[in-house]
Amino acid sequence: MEPQLHDTGMTIGRYTHVQHYKDGLFSEIFKALVPAAERQPTDPVLVALKVTTLFDNTPPHDAAKEARLLEAAKGQNIVPLLESFQRPSGRLNMVFPFMPHDLGILLQRKQITKGTGRAIIRDLFSGLKHLHHLGIIHRDIKPSNILLASSDGPAYIADFGIAWSPHDKASEPADQKILDVGTTCYRPPELLFGNQKYDSTLDMWAAGCVAAQVVCLDGKTLFDAGDLGSELALIKSIFESLGTPDVEVWPEAATFPDWGKMNFKQYPGKSWEELLPGAGQNARELVRGLVVFESGWRLTAEAALEHGYLKTS
Repeated sequence: MEPQLHDTGMTIGRYTHVQHYKDGLFSEIFKALVPAAERQPTDPVLVALKVTTLFDNTPPHDAAKEARLLEAAKGQNIVPLLESFQRPSGRLNMVFPFMPHDLGILLQRKQITKGTGRAIIRDLFSGLKHLHHLGIIHRDIKPSNILLASSDGPAYIADFGIAWSPHDKASEPADQKILDVGTTCYRPPELLFGNQKYDSTLDMWAAGCVAAQVVCLDGKTLFDAGDLGSELALIKSIFESLGTPDVEVWPEAATFPDWGKMNFKQYPGKSWEELLPGAGQNARELVRGLVVFESGWRLTAEAALEHGYLKTS
C-alpha cells in the first residue's frame, strides 16, 4: 500500500504534503510526498527534506559542504542524497528517501535482536570502509545517525554536517582539524587531549562505542559524559573503564598538546566481561579491537568486516 500523508497545503520545491518531522541542531527535517505525476519508477514515494539556513552555520557545521560530500560519498550504506536545491530565502534543501527508524530509537525501545544488531553493525562498517577509502571522516558516528529503511535494516550512515574531506575546499587543514566534533560519550580520547591531526580512526572509536551498545542489547552507552556532557567527566569514565593510560599503553599521547597538564587518578580498569555483560566472546573481541587508546592500533573498517563476529550469521 502506498504511504499516505494528509495534505497540509505546504510545498517545498516540487514536494507536496510537507509535514514537520523533527528538529536538528542546525536544521529542520520534514517529510513529504513526491507527486505521482513526477515520480520515476525508481523514486521513493516518501522523502525527507533537511532544511538548513546557510548563514546560521558555524564551523564545523556546513550544509553546503555536507551536500558536496554526500554527492562524493554515494555508495552502499550511505544515505542517498536524491537532490539538493537552494531557495531564495537562503535555505538549502537536501532530499533523501524517508527512513522511519534510527538505531538510537530502536536501542531505547529494545527492538534490536542479536541477528539484527549484527547486520546493522556490518552495514555500519561497510559504509565506513567506503567513506575512509575516499578520505572522508564522518566525525559524528552515533546511533541516531544510523538510519534504517525498516527495523530489520538495511542501515545507512547519515548526517554529514560536520564531516571532513581532504578534497573539499571548506575542510580545515589536515593538521589543524576542529576539536569540537563528535557527540559526548562517542568522542575518542585524542580529541580530549587536543590532537588536531586525528584521522579516520576517530570514527572507529565511535563505531566501537556504538557496537558496544548493540551487542549488549540494552542501549546503555559504554562511557558516560555526565548530564552536562563535560570532557572531564568523559575522561574519568574512559579511564575508570579501560584503566588510566600511560605512554606505554598510549604512545601517541606524549605528542598531544594537552597531555600531562593534569594528574589523573590511577584506575585499574575493568574486564571486558564486566564492561559488556551478556555479550558473547566474539562480540567483546570486536569492541575491544576498536575501543583502543592508541588510534593506530584500532581495527580499520575493512578489518572489522573480516572479524569473526561479523562473519557469523
